[in-house]
Amino acid sequence: MLMPKRVKRRKQFRGSMKGKATRGNRITYGEYGIVALEPCWIKSNQIEAARIAMTRYVKRGGKVWIKIFPDKPVTAKPAETRMGSGKGTLEYWVAVVKPGRVMFEIAGVSEEVAKEALRLATYKLPCKCKVVSKAELEGGVSNENE
Repeated sequence: MLMPKRVKRRKQFRGSMKGKATRGNRITYGEYGIVALEPCWIKSNQIEAARIAMTRYVKRGGKVWIKIFPDKPVTAKPAETRMGSGKGTLEYWVAVVKPGRVMFEIAGVSEEVAKEALRLATYKLPCKCKVVSKAELEGGVSNENE
């Protein structure tokens, strides 16, 4: 599982997921990628499940990039515990994902294989996603700016 080696503070506020992704919203390394369409928290085990699904389908060919990292700790209190007595203990780590964020990239395989591998990976993720190519994403970004 992905998690930070060390953190400045053990517990964090929940924060908000308003707005669109301003960083990490273009494909930089690979040829094809998965883009989030809605805001969500993605757990470290969901990222790992998506990675495994992709690498198994491409039979360890090509290269896969994971562009999100779970650096936000989420706490939970035990079941049937009374209110008060402080914040709960750390349960798992999440990556905060906003719409437009490129989460995974793939290169070094054919278009059909890449798109199918990414499609299989989207089933492992908790939010709506779409599979895009570098050309599609660049074309869409330039049209929005004009």
